[in-house]
Amino acid sequence: MPAFRKPGPAAMLVCASLILTLSLGTRHSFGLFLQPMSMANGWGREVFGFAVAVQNLLWGLSQPATGMLADRFGARRVLFTGGLLFALGLVFMANSTTALGLTLAIGVFVGLGMSCTSFNIVFGALGRAYSAEKRSVVLGISSAAGSFGQFALLPLALFLISGMGWYAALIALSLGVALMMPASFGVADRGYHGTPAAGAGVSLKQALAEAFRHKGFWLLGVGYFACGFQVVFIGTHFPAFLMDQGLTARDGTISLALIGLFNIFGSYLAGQLGGRFSKTYLLSGVYAARGVAIALLISFPLTPASAYLFAATMGFLWLGTVPLTNGVVAGIFGVKHLAMLSGFVFFFHQLGSFFGGWLGGYIFDHTGSYRIVWLIAIALSVISVVVNLPIDERPVTRPVPA
Repeated sequence: MPAFRKPGPAAMLVCASLILTLSLGTRHSFGLFLQPMSMANGWGREVFGFAVAVQNLLWGLSQPATGMLADRFGARRVLFTGGLLFALGLVFMANSTTALGLTLAIGVFVGLGMSCTSFNIVFGALGRAYSAEKRSVVLGISSAAGSFGQFALLPLALFLISGMGWYAALIALSLGVALMMPASFGVADRGYHGTPAAGAGVSLKQALAEAFRHKGFWLLGVGYFACGFQVVFIGTHFPAFLMDQGLTARDGTISLALIGLFNIFGSYLAGQLGGRFSKTYLLSGVYAARGVAIALLISFPLTPASAYLFAATMGFLWLGTVPLTNGVVAGIFGVKHLAMLSGFVFFFHQLGSFFGGWLGGYIFDHTGSYRIVWLIAIALSVISVVVNLPIDERPVTRPVPA
């Protein structure tokens, strides 16, 4: 049999972008299912919130392992497996009638599916397919594709829920997610770019020891914790928050769609700027702007216009942290073990996501308000601004082989 022909970098970018579109777009629509599923099954909001929290925690815990597998055996196999798990998770989610069943569906199956089909796996392959000069821009483009999915699939999910009910909507989305499996065949590693500083001769053990000794590696994780907390809390609870304030489900859907729409431009711009300016300074700017936007939201009366303005602002800042953070990791440690190392940093993001998804439901069920969670989100922005500023972005110094 003839050997499988590796796709070119452009074809890889298209297929990888499609996978991120389907994966992130579908996950972004979960907030629309919170109220109808909770009402149909007699659950409090903490049940759905906890399932989403477990999803994000397991996604983060498994990310170093799936990244390691992708670095060693290629991204294609990991992406294919992730597409299968994600599709099965949506089918199980539709048929869940207990809190445990929902947690297994959203938490375990979708969580592992997301671990195999999201940024770190895709960025690891793309980072090795493109040179360092083009890498930041390419990561920004693929992030923008994920953002487009958040914009495009939300109205589709609302249309399906309104016209067919939430059960049929989940089955339909599972069929769309299954397209990630054939798309995975267009993503293949093509070798490594760069000098020895790019990590070409570094073993797995050496790469881990090198990263764990680097202060900037841990500071990136602390900042990423805040990012995960904020985006999952808003993505999961913002529609319900708006309805609590007298707005409608339509306002919630428009708001989430605006996040996805403006995320396209924000992610692309972050990738462009990351190739020209300090990525850590840009990260501090993103976190600072998020904190200001949240403070303004809860300081004034809520209207549809203010909700849309907040959503557009947060959307512009939504996933810009991803190409910047991964770009810092690649710049410091190289690209050979990029998916695995980014996975370790991403664990902190998902740890924050766990608390953002679960704590939102827990505090609301016990206080009847989300205000405490909003204040925590502001405090985390302040911390993230501080920890990103001192990170040294220079490549680590390695001995040159004789």
